[in-house]
Amino acid sequence: MSKSTELFTRAQGVLPGGVSRNTLLRDPHPLYVSHGQGCKVTDVDGVERLDFANNMASLIHGHAHPAMVEAISAQLARGTAFTMATEAEIIYAEHLCSRAPGFDKIRFVNSGTEAVMAGVKAARAYTNRPKIVKAEGTYHGAYDYVEVSQAPGPDDWGDAGHPKSVPLAVGTPDGIMSDVVVIPYNDIEASLSILDEHQDDIACVLIDPIPHRVGLIPADQPFVKALREWATANGALLMFDEVITFRSEVGGMQQRYGVQPDLTSMGKVIGGGFPVGALAGCDDVMDVFVSKGAGPRLPHSGTFSANPVTMTAGRIAMELYDAEAVTRLNGLGDMARSKLEEAIKIADVPGSVTGAGSLFRLHLKSEPPRNYRSTFPTPAEKKALSQFINGMYDEGIMMVHTAMGVLSTPMGEAEIDRLAEAVLINLRTIREVLLKEKN
Repeated sequence: MSKSTELFTRAQGVLPGGVSRNTLLRDPHPLYVSHGQGCKVTDVDGVERLDFANNMASLIHGHAHPAMVEAISAQLARGTAFTMATEAEIIYAEHLCSRAPGFDKIRFVNSGTEAVMAGVKAARAYTNRPKIVKAEGTYHGAYDYVEVSQAPGPDDWGDAGHPKSVPLAVGTPDGIMSDVVVIPYNDIEASLSILDEHQDDIACVLIDPIPHRVGLIPADQPFVKALREWATANGALLMFDEVITFRSEVGGMQQRYGVQPDLTSMGKVIGGGFPVGALAGCDDVMDVFVSKGAGPRLPHSGTFSANPVTMTAGRIAMELYDAEAVTRLNGLGDMARSKLEEAIKIADVPGSVTGAGSLFRLHLKSEPPRNYRSTFPTPAEKKALSQFINGMYDEGIMMVHTAMGVLSTPMGEAEIDRLAEAVLINLRTIREVLLKEKN
């Protein structure tokens, strides 16, 4: 019996389903890590793999970067959490605010979910309106409101031009559905028409500029600008969810689009490998957290928010991830997407590649999808994709279960070549099954 099998047997006795994160589940059991170094991870059974998952895009410098280990170790020796403010929080806030012109102020929390939740509540407190807007199929964390229409299917998603608000979890109150307006991703005309139906009730329009669950398809610039203009004209706020995408430019994808949102939620890479979230925005909106007279419009706190270990780890990670590092990693991303497209062509399978910057995703579809519905896998594609991911693990490559890949700074051309080789091998393996199912 392998060590991972043994550990999973024990885990099922004390953890529901054997895990605390469903994304770790795989057949016949999750893999358990021994250690990581740079862009490689070794499991408890001694198998080493290249890490193109990077803990769901949260590790920009891979594992155990020496400068980060040194700084974090020094902070651990001084303490991990206090009922006092720390200078580490100020220094890191100054750095992050310097990266984007729309970041007048920033407030730290402990996850991307918390950052989005704080942003939604801040928008409501600022506008005194109840409704939020999100694109169909987008993931914005584990919060009832933003989970609406996160994973609808053909049986319940409604008309493409006017999607239904569909609950994710059983037992979600009906009232939540009525306060979430769902728009079709990258469809300007349909989206603006839907927004106009609710124009007096919308607190914020929430957009992920490269939404993973929608297919890792970058939002069209005209779509983003149209949402910005509508929000401004109708007294609503525009909020960017850059929990994954802040890695794409020094100042996030908003820098690339030239669009300044009122609020931005962040997480993942800004924590340097530790739990983190942050909400940044303009002074006027961030003032909802400030006590004035009777108190703040939005009372907010958190026991571990801005703890000095996370602040230290995050600051070192982001200082190292400067303009030169961003440009280099984005260049590797271009190379990875190009080599994957070449592998698809050589394997002669239906396939396409999406993504931007240091993110990529492989689809078992001949044409790159444009929105959530065109990304939605057929039963044949779902079956073949599962086989593909398992094969990649067997070839020594870790990827996200959707066939998304995430780069880290320890990687170079050699790692991209190894990725492409493994992709080609596994596309050839699933070719017969995929084509048979499609025909």
